[in-house]
Amino acid sequence: MAETWATSGLDLHVETTGPGVRRGLTDALREAVRTGRLAPGTRLPSSRALAADLGIARNTVADAYADLVAEGWLTARQGSGTRVADRAVPPTPRTPPRAPHPRPRPLHDLTPGTPELASFPRAEWLKAARRALAVAPHDVLGYGDPRGRPELRAALAGHLARVRGVRTDPDCVVICSGFAHGLRILAQLLRARGAATVAVESYGLPEHRALLTEAGLETCPLPLDDRGTDTTRMPDAAAVLLTPAHQFPTGLPLHPERRAAVTDWARRTGGLVLEDDYDGEFRYDRQPVGALQGLDPDHVVYLGTASKALAPGLRLAWMVLPPSLVKEAAAVKGGHDTCGVLDQLTLAEFLTSGAYDRHVRACRLRYRRRRDALVAALADRAPGVEATGIAAGLHAVLRLPPGTEQAVLRAAARQGLSVCGLSRFRHERAAVPPVDALVVGYGTPPDHAWAAALDALCRVLP
Repeated sequence: MAETWATSGLDLHVETTGPGVRRGLTDALREAVRTGRLAPGTRLPSSRALAADLGIARNTVADAYADLVAEGWLTARQGSGTRVADRAVPPTPRTPPRAPHPRPRPLHDLTPGTPELASFPRAEWLKAARRALAVAPHDVLGYGDPRGRPELRAALAGHLARVRGVRTDPDCVVICSGFAHGLRILAQLLRARGAATVAVESYGLPEHRALLTEAGLETCPLPLDDRGTDTTRMPDAAAVLLTPAHQFPTGLPLHPERRAAVTDWARRTGGLVLEDDYDGEFRYDRQPVGALQGLDPDHVVYLGTASKALAPGLRLAWMVLPPSLVKEAAAVKGGHDTCGVLDQLTLAEFLTSGAYDRHVRACRLRYRRRRDALVAALADRAPGVEATGIAAGLHAVLRLPPGTEQAVLRAAARQGLSVCGLSRFRHERAAVPPVDALVVGYGTPPDHAWAAALDALCRVLP
């Protein structure tokens, strides 16, 4: 007999088997404890409540509990009720499997792509959450619009117009649970339209290329030089995925002539430009260049995320779509496939209150100081290594002498330093020769650990 009981406020599910009520209950509880389904310290319902839920005599439950206390599976103390004993764990197998050796946690994490999580504005975020929840109507907890909450879409439309030059209205904004979610939606949309190929940059995240491949799309790498990705010789493709403000990971911006060339290509062929503006707000040497979407809102899909400015764990991202694609994208996305409405409302309040701008300005100053310290340390301790790319974002590319990348990575591992080689991001059919370099993320370490991380990095450089 399988039952779930909740009379006492404690839910419990066991399956009673075997002859006799008392024996069946005793065996079922013992098995639940033995297999670990009832963990040590778990409080059980009172004998009165459990008996009432089961429709049996209270003495039967009390006797079953007493049997298990005597066997050492349960404990019973006045005032604390009946609980699973601390030592009531599954027996150890005679020949336990050999556990794999865990990888040691790096002493210093300089992998790119993550901000300093210790600086997440917890107090301001909590205030925004309280304000948003206090005024939210009850219907916000329903299924809602597949594009996301209108409060957040409106806040993003205004914010992106002001800080990135994006031209849109809230109806064209779609909320996603991360950049990869948005890219997956677009890949499915393109495939449904009969697309076969998407042009990509010669360097980029392999995970993004894999998403396109999984959707049945071929990725064709574009050439790259000191003016950024070459968009003047576009292949026969339905779309192109670009990081025009700050190419990831090489750190180059897309030259103005090539920005114009790719939008001209899109207008001429009906193609789509997928603009990944992953860290567009973090430019340190001058004002950030505006979003490519502002040049042609009818042919550019703008993709942004809170992962770099706030934290990737929020799983908050957005797409700004051409009006002609909104219904298709919403249909592909589905009504229930999005992030939680409370986080959406909180971010909307965070944006409209000005807290987001204040946080980004503080982060911009912090990351600029870190990049300056990195460049100064290289000049002093590793003059043969150059930091390339513009002063922007949360990472820098350190150009190494030819043939040294793998040796430097091995030396870094021995020092407990986690860092990436540029080769990790190279397309297997890249239209450029390989270059030896490190991609150093200076956003990840907390402030107190940055000096030590920088020192460890300099020790492994040639």
